[in-house]
Amino acid sequence: MQASIKHVAIIMDGNGRWASQRRRPRLWGHVRGASIVSDIVEASDKLGVKALTLYAFSTENWSRPLEEITGLVKILNKFLIKERQRLIKNKVAFKVIGDTSHLNSEIKKLIKDLELETKDFNGLKLSFAFSYGARKEIIDTINNWIVNNPNKKITEQEFAQGLYRSEAGDVDLLIRTGGDFRISNFLLWQIAYAELFFTETKWPDFSVAEYNKIINSVAHRERRFGAIHSMPSLDDTQRLAKQHINQI
Repeated sequence: MQASIKHVAIIMDGNGRWASQRRRPRLWGHVRGASIVSDIVEASDKLGVKALTLYAFSTENWSRPLEEITGLVKILNKFLIKERQRLIKNKVAFKVIGDTSHLNSEIKKLIKDLELETKDFNGLKLSFAFSYGARKEIIDTINNWIVNNPNKKITEQEFAQGLYRSEAGDVDLLIRTGGDFRISNFLLWQIAYAELFFTETKWPDFSVAEYNKIINSVAHRERRFGAIHSMPSLDDTQRLAKQHINQI
């Protein structure tokens, strides 16, 4: 894999439809989909990906049937318990981004404990976006800035540093499974220059083989970040742009 793909974000879509096609409850699809997560986390680590952000539950998903919501929360609880030792063993730095205030105290403690125990790990930065919305993240970042820096304008760099998980950096590749072509309020700031890949494969059928194929395909795309030739990063493009502006 080329080093250009450092941060991968995935919208894990299609679980409910996958189950419905098999005449099973929607929650069955989410259970099946949860079993795919560990394989993709492990594959990301092997590929040299530095950060992986998974969209598990959006702020809008609270409008879904109560039975499905309850089931999704239980799946998160089970994942935190089941995968804890594996994440620690592989030095994965785990974090949940989103509004977890609606979760019960048991799950909030599991999240906090795992985040604290892994926060200094230098391996894969794994983020679960749960009860997450990009518009809310942007508003929260701005409001926090206003409170801490009254009457001071914010720069792009300062804004980026105030995001839920700033150390993950910009997204290089956004994958959406399930056949839809939407961003769905996910990492709107971070995907400004991300490569986008949409697959018809529903998340429960998504495999490491397909993931590797997507990574290899996108890694060979020419990324210009607004320039007319390949550039290493958006930061490099912006530095070159400033040089040219100063020469005019």
